[in-house]
Amino acid sequence: MSVLTRDEAQTRARLLDVHHYAIDLDLTRGDETFDSRTAIRFTVRGDEGTADTFVEVKPAQLRSVTLDGQPLDPTALDENRLALKDLAPGEHELRVEAAMHYSRTGEGMHRFTDPADGETYVYTQLFLDDVQRVYAAFDQPDLKAVFDLTVTAPEGWTVLANGVTEDTGQGRWKAATTPLISTYLVAVAAGPWHSVRTEHRGLPFGIHCRRSLAPHLDTDADELLDVTRACFDRYHEKFKEPYPFDSYDQAFVPEFNAGAMENPGLVTFRDEFVFRSAVTETQRQTRAMVIAHEMAHMWFGDLVTLRWWDDIWLNESFAEYMGYQTTAEATRFTDTWTDFGVTRKAWGYDADQRPSTHPVAPEDVQDTASALLNFDGISYAKGASALRQLVAWLGEKDFLAGINIHFERHRFANASLADFIDSLAAATDRDVHAWADAWLRTTGVDTLVPAVTGDNGSRALTVRRTGERPHRIAVGLYDQDPGDEGLLTPRERLDIDLPQAEPRPIGKLPALVVLNDGDLSYAKIRFDADSFRTLRESLSGLPDPLTRAVVWNALRDAVRDGDLPAATYLDIARTHLPHETDLALVDGVLAFASGQIADRYVTPEQRPAALSTLAELCRDLIRRTEDGDHPGLRLIAVRHRIATAAHPDTIAAWLADGTVPGGPELDPELRWRILTRLAVLGATDEAAIAAELANDPSATGQEGAARCRAALPDTEAKARAWEAMFASDDLSNYLFTATAQGFWQPEQADLVRDYVPRYYPEAVALAARRGPAIADAAGRWAFPAHAVDADTLRLGQECLADADPIPALRRKLTDQLDDLARALRVREAGTA
Repeated sequence: MSVLTRDEAQTRARLLDVHHYAIDLDLTRGDETFDSRTAIRFTVRGDEGTADTFVEVKPAQLRSVTLDGQPLDPTALDENRLALKDLAPGEHELRVEAAMHYSRTGEGMHRFTDPADGETYVYTQLFLDDVQRVYAAFDQPDLKAVFDLTVTAPEGWTVLANGVTEDTGQGRWKAATTPLISTYLVAVAAGPWHSVRTEHRGLPFGIHCRRSLAPHLDTDADELLDVTRACFDRYHEKFKEPYPFDSYDQAFVPEFNAGAMENPGLVTFRDEFVFRSAVTETQRQTRAMVIAHEMAHMWFGDLVTLRWWDDIWLNESFAEYMGYQTTAEATRFTDTWTDFGVTRKAWGYDADQRPSTHPVAPEDVQDTASALLNFDGISYAKGASALRQLVAWLGEKDFLAGINIHFERHRFANASLADFIDSLAAATDRDVHAWADAWLRTTGVDTLVPAVTGDNGSRALTVRRTGERPHRIAVGLYDQDPGDEGLLTPRERLDIDLPQAEPRPIGKLPALVVLNDGDLSYAKIRFDADSFRTLRESLSGLPDPLTRAVVWNALRDAVRDGDLPAATYLDIARTHLPHETDLALVDGVLAFASGQIADRYVTPEQRPAALSTLAELCRDLIRRTEDGDHPGLRLIAVRHRIATAAHPDTIAAWLADGTVPGGPELDPELRWRILTRLAVLGATDEAAIAAELANDPSATGQEGAARCRAALPDTEAKARAWEAMFASDDLSNYLFTATAQGFWQPEQADLVRDYVPRYYPEAVALAARRGPAIADAAGRWAFPAHAVDADTLRLGQECLADADPIPALRRKLTDQLDDLARALRVREAGTA
């Protein structure tokens, strides 16, 4: 498929004004294809003679094309492009009729049949250039148009779309005409949905899921709608421009590749957010944040849309920042920035230290394939961190004033970085252009290092930085509590601008100095020697969870940089995590300790000791929560106790009894977790997996069974799993991921050793056949991450040099190989 280049898009935008799309979809044509009819009204500018351009469409069969009533040759379709030649200036109408493929990979029009009840659902995911899988279009974000959509659906289905939909009879549905929106934001979701509907501020609101999840949606409907209303109202306090669409539906759809998608009026979410098993308050908070994030997109992305994909940050960084900030302001989830600090921010730091890093606002996004690679920890987490720093530097009042100027200037149109910075500049006297150059056009993570000098009683603090970015940070000074040496009491919080003009007097020597206290900037931090000694003894005595998140992130960074032995990190976790109260911190620290340290950063010989330490830590947390007052903390501890089990006896007993002693009872999610770990340890078999699947024949159960079967330490099971992933092309995106998650296990390195060299050529071939979504999954989940050795690294480097993987896989392999090289360096540092 030909990808669209920026030059081509700019040329087409200068040539065309696109006014209106009439799209008619027929979803009753069978299981493999649907019919798509599109009429596009557009104007060719200028009076200098005729011009040539093209429209994109990727059909199963292109049946007919007419331009201004005259037929064009369908066989002239070149890959996904149909040339439109000799266009005279003035009005034109293009009509395209085609059969289109349904997708099993979450791209285009995805089709899913629920194994729980046999009901079928379809939905669109048209981002970034998958529009052409559903309808013919001039597919670029700055050719906005008005859309009219009609759909023919099977009897008993409901059709959802960007606007209010009407059942006109005989399976025909008509959606209200949209305002001006970009092609990739058109959305359809059709099936026998279970719906909960209400109204708010005169607008219809709805939440929808497949029927088999109806009881679980109903259980949480009040919470979901309360969060939606609260965020909606808070955005109307922040933004002068009212919500720009006629309704607000949220559809929880199966096998969705992203967390959610900001289609105006019809946000689609992965339906794991309809919780069917026990979850923690942090997971509920994450769901609330995603609701707030997607709603922010109604303004950032939908009302005002980027002109080209180099300004992805104008969509994602803003929605990320607004999602966390608005959730904290408008809902019961007031500690969202702690979760951001320990999870999302680490994602940004990691991405920004790889060779694939890029500026938050890059200047060299040449085509759509390149653009797709930039939806990463930089565009989301680093960009949101930069905006948080901007608010700290600029002040929220001026920040919001600039945003509202931006909306007023560019409503229902497109904008660029320069446009946004000009809007900010109109609201402040500060040099926001220089700020943007320093923060948005550069790469890498600055490191901040404290130095305390002088005699006791007249100490001074100096903060050194690597890099050239300006930072406004808070520095926390802490003393040991005289009544309890395990507690730390805040003495003072200093506001410091970097570069620092001169040392700051701080009086007597503090027990602890924490740079970037409050986490308002984006930088790695280090500790002076006295502060590090204090942390080893008293980290859990810090009173603010956000401060503790900053400290844990700093320790994590030090391990990844080879500056802190992995064993020391585990010791600190063993000492302090049993006393931690914030669920996001407990989960984040345990995830890094098990998924990175135990699985990759320690040698195979050291791994049993690491797992033992983590298992003991989890047992401490389980004992601490026996009173039943901390169910979320207990659930996290149980999950990680399962994941770190080196022997099957305890967790096998839990599975047999159907409960953890003292609770919780095992719901489907916990049962599949245990069975997966038992499969890895060779303590279960196909009969037990089949029996569990019979008890839970849901889509999640199917994924659990695939994961367990791939994890069995059996040569035939591994061969079947490999064949399913790399040869059959039958697995959906979710079943592929589940199989890949089960296949590679550190405990089974010898068993799967021969598959490591096979991975690279077969992943390249798979990605070429099945496209970017499966390429992403193959690079992320099917990569042999456990194989931390020079041969795996060499094979991967040779693949990148010689095999020409498609861009989505190339990016994933580049990142995986850099992480592998880092793991090798950490191991070397730990054994030096």
